[in-house]
Amino acid sequence: NMVLEKVIELLAEYKECDSSEIKADSTFDELELDSLDTVDLLMSFEDEFNVQLEMSEEIKTVADIVAVIEKQLA
Repeated sequence: NMVLEKVIELLAEYKECDSSEIKADSTFDELELDSLDTVDLLMSFEDEFNVQLEMSEEIKTVADIVAVIEKQLA
C-alpha cells in the first residue's frame, strides 16, 4: 500500500527512527506523539497527498490516518 508506506516514511523521518519500527497498527501514543507532533504531521500529510485532514478522536493509529487519506484520494 503506497499511502501506508509514505505515511510510515514521513513518520520515521519526523521521529528520526527506523521505518521498520512503525506498523499500521502503531498508535500515536505508542509512537510517543503528542498533540503538537500530530498537528505537524497532519500538515506534512496534507502537503504530501494534497488532502485536507482534521484530527479527530477516531484517528488513533497509523492505519486510521491512511484510511482517511485514501478516502479523500479515491
